[in-house]
Amino acid sequence: MELNPDGVSDSAARAARDLRVVFSRLRRRIREVAGDDELTPSQVSALTLVSKGGAATASTLASAEGVRPQSMAATLAGLEQHGLIRRSPDPDDGRRQLVTLTEAGRERVEGDRAARHEWLARALEDRFTEDERQTVLEGLSLMERLTRS
Repeated sequence: MELNPDGVSDSAARAARDLRVVFSRLRRRIREVAGDDELTPSQVSALTLVSKGGAATASTLASAEGVRPQSMAATLAGLEQHGLIRRSPDPDDGRRQLVTLTEAGRERVEGDRAARHEWLARALEDRFTEDERQTVLEGLSLMERLTRS
């Protein structure tokens, strides 16, 4: 087996490139299905983070997203304008505010999640045979190894 200038096999380099392209396209398509046009990717990400993690401070969210606190403040201001989050005093430290989802924010996250799941399941059902879906599942099992340290 011959290695390319990066020190990896040509098949590994091609798989890495193709995987990035396919995942990027799939992520974009899923975002379109969920109707995230009115929110920026940063807002969608922050909204999802609050949904999964519960109440959090802006600085905690900024750290989790790997952005500066000023950037997170702007992101949260946009979400607040859309009525998707609320800020309230932290009961443990009144100088800080906790960010939580409003009912509209919860409905948005749940609706988006359901729409994405429904689209993807329907696409897999309509565009692939049972054998192909099993191949996808086998591939995903292999891809899971990339997420382990």
